[in-house]
Amino acid sequence: METIVQICQIIVGCGLLNVWLLRFNKATAYRGSSAANMREEFAAYRLPAWSCYLVGFLKVTSAFALLAGLIYPALVFPAAAIVAVLMAGAVAMHVKVGDPLKKSLPALGVLLLCVVILVGRAGY
Repeated sequence: METIVQICQIIVGCGLLNVWLLRFNKATAYRGSSAANMREEFAAYRLPAWSCYLVGFLKVTSAFALLAGLIYPALVFPAAAIVAVLMAGAVAMHVKVGDPLKKSLPALGVLLLCVVILVGRAGY
């Protein structure tokens, strides 16, 4: 189980860094509504502009914590819990704007990976 949890940590950590650091200003098939970048996506959800940066800070910080958790396991559970809550919120935002299920799949996938991490780390 330890190896599975660590693989999930790497996938979630690297995935979040990819989305928030490399693809922040790029269009993807998974952006909410018809947004072309992250700022537009948050605007489509009718969230305040500052929320994009707060969520980004939490996700990037949690991503680094998940990766650092490979060496410092105490970081993993809180980071995975934060990401799980944010991913549940992301799914809710896609539903709010009436996006097709396809657009929610990355958030659902990351949420599932976080659940695996949380279950695997629950005893630590």
